[in-house]
Amino acid sequence: MRWALVKVSLAVTTMVVLAFAVPLGLVIRELARDRAFSGAEREAAAVAPALSITTDRDQLERVVASAGSDAGMAVHIPAGDGQDAIELGRQRAADQDIAAVRKLGRASTTGVTGGSTLLQPVALSTGEIAVVEVYVPESEVTNGVGTAWAVLAAVGAALILGSVAVADRLGVRMVRPAKRLVEGARELGEGKLGSRVPEEGPTELRLAAVAFNSMADQVVQLLANERELAADLSHRLRTPLTVLRLNTASLGEGPAADQTRTAVEQLEREVDTIIRTAREAKPQTAAAGPGAGCDAAEVVRQRMAFWSALAEDEGRKWRVAGAERPVRIPVARADLAAALDALLGNVFRHTPEGTAFAVDLHNGEDAVIVLVSDAGPGIPDPEAAMARGRGSGSDGSTGLGLDIVRRLAESTGGDVRIGSSVLGGTEVRIWIQLDRRAPVGRGHRGAVRRRRPGRLAAAFKQT
Repeated sequence: MRWALVKVSLAVTTMVVLAFAVPLGLVIRELARDRAFSGAEREAAAVAPALSITTDRDQLERVVASAGSDAGMAVHIPAGDGQDAIELGRQRAADQDIAAVRKLGRASTTGVTGGSTLLQPVALSTGEIAVVEVYVPESEVTNGVGTAWAVLAAVGAALILGSVAVADRLGVRMVRPAKRLVEGARELGEGKLGSRVPEEGPTELRLAAVAFNSMADQVVQLLANERELAADLSHRLRTPLTVLRLNTASLGEGPAADQTRTAVEQLEREVDTIIRTAREAKPQTAAAGPGAGCDAAEVVRQRMAFWSALAEDEGRKWRVAGAERPVRIPVARADLAAALDALLGNVFRHTPEGTAFAVDLHNGEDAVIVLVSDAGPGIPDPEAAMARGRGSGSDGSTGLGLDIVRRLAESTGGDVRIGSSVLGGTEVRIWIQLDRRAPVGRGHRGAVRRRRPGRLAAAFKQT
């Protein structure tokens, strides 16, 4: 916008200056020409009285000399009454031009080498017409024209520069509030909720700044209300959790009782985390810094140990592959555990009892892939399943489980894909990027090769 205003001002001012300067320059040139020929007419008029009285050469020479223009003046007297023609001074005009002036009886100008001449007719006492020729050099015709044009050019340039400077200042006055509005929108988009825009500048931009600040205040208020609502809803879970924790004390001893108590304790910790996160207005999944993260293999083994008890009760075959050695990923332990629980919970919730499942961990140079596969009926519409909040339409399905997994992968620069597994059901592939600067390309280049389908299916046949 700033440079557009400068260009428009430059174009308009240049056209205005040319519209006035060009005609004015031509007028100045004509004035200089008229001034030069007016001087020549005065010189010719100084000789005319003497010619009307006498035609004596000596007297006329003295008159011409007294006029001070003997070098640039010539007098042409025709012959008559027994008197020869008299030519005084240097003749520059052509004979036909002189004869034409003598015949017509009025002054005329004609161009000659180095300038122009003024031919002025004068009536003699004998009735003949003499012609006074006054030479006007080109330097006299253009005297002062160059200086006047230079002054006009300087004034025009000053006007153009002044208009450009004014347009630039106006552009800055308009562009600066617009830039601040853009910066404020960018900061608000980056999560800086305290970003506000000064309400200054032109009327339209001031109104835009007022609207932006009002929108930012509304966003902050809405987020605060959502955090309070999340904290309140989470706090309501404390009462049933307390009842569950008291009831687990009466379960006695045994693997099932221990797993139930462990699950209740974990659920209490998750509820406390949700309440603290909502109150502190901080994201639950923070960016992992240097040295942060967890051992994905350890988390996979731990969660599979938890779900294995339920799998045995329902007669499900399960298998873990690739979790024998440590696999570091830039993800918090609680976040990866929540993602695995969401996927494994979907397997138990949406597949019949006895359906086999597997968790496969692949460690590559720049990424780690976690595969959760099952032998169930599969997902008919993977895109709809990935949509947050839509769910599958069955009881207990909120559609948030896969969204938790997606946000976990995207926080590292990876993604989540749903496809068909080698077991015949659904395969959810979590791509966890190890280097955040490396974008995820099509086909996940750089990852380790997937396990051959036959080997995984054969492993279940042997179990």
